[in-house]
Amino acid sequence: MSVKHKIAVVKVGGDVLLDDAERRGLALNIKQLVSLNWRVVVLHGGGPQTNRLQTKIGLKPNKVSGRRITSDKDLAVVKQAIAGEVNVDLTTALLQAGVNAFGFHGASGRMIEAVKRPPMHVSGVADGPVDFGEVGDVTGINHTLLGKLLDAGLTPVIATLGVAKDGRVFNINADTTVVKIAEALQADLLLLTTQVGAVFEDLSKPESRVKCITPQSAKTLIADGIIQGGMIPKVEEAVSLLDSGVGAIAIISGKNPQAFQSIVNSQGRFGTLIAKTDPLD
Repeated sequence: MSVKHKIAVVKVGGDVLLDDAERRGLALNIKQLVSLNWRVVVLHGGGPQTNRLQTKIGLKPNKVSGRRITSDKDLAVVKQAIAGEVNVDLTTALLQAGVNAFGFHGASGRMIEAVKRPPMHVSGVADGPVDFGEVGDVTGINHTLLGKLLDAGLTPVIATLGVAKDGRVFNINADTTVVKIAEALQADLLLLTTQVGAVFEDLSKPESRVKCITPQSAKTLIADGIIQGGMIPKVEEAVSLLDSGVGAIAIISGKNPQAFQSIVNSQGRFGTLIAKTDPLD
């Protein structure tokens, strides 16, 4: 009898990889999932590493409302930092933990197809539409190729770059891209790793962690101001994903090697689970 594999998609921010304990814990968590017969796809960014390399060579990071404007020179740095340093470091960390990791970038095999983002109005900017330069919006995921890599027993580790039909490469946002990957694979679980690792009613009080958010409770938490600022669109987008075939989403830190398994087993020990119903009730 063949073993049914569930699929988990893991988004890793560049800030997570700056901490050795976070990186080791993340690798061990992914190893745990693979050992439990989960198929895992990893997508990563690398904002801090890009900023560091830009500064080192005399370029100034340029952001509008938290979104990076990418010139031709900036794109060259993005390629070096994300597809180079970050992808290699994350892939080798997984290999050291015993995961058969396969690192590459989104332009490889047209894994992530994109088009140039048109100039757009940005809240807080009164000077008209902003041209973000060499930044792309995802138009498709090569889920066939991704499936073949998973069938081969590999854990894909993807640097968040996109490619146009004519081969032009774009810098793309990891948060929106990982959503497209989870949708394309109809993933059972989407894990969004952050250093904070959960939604808290009060960040200074670890005991105030919100263990689970449902579509209904999300509205209440937003109305009460517990979920606020940049976390509002993240939670709203996660809730909307539940209707597109993705089983559950969790905001979590990988620092504790048992964190991902706790989410899978609905133990509620780590992170914040976002699901249609609260399994802890």
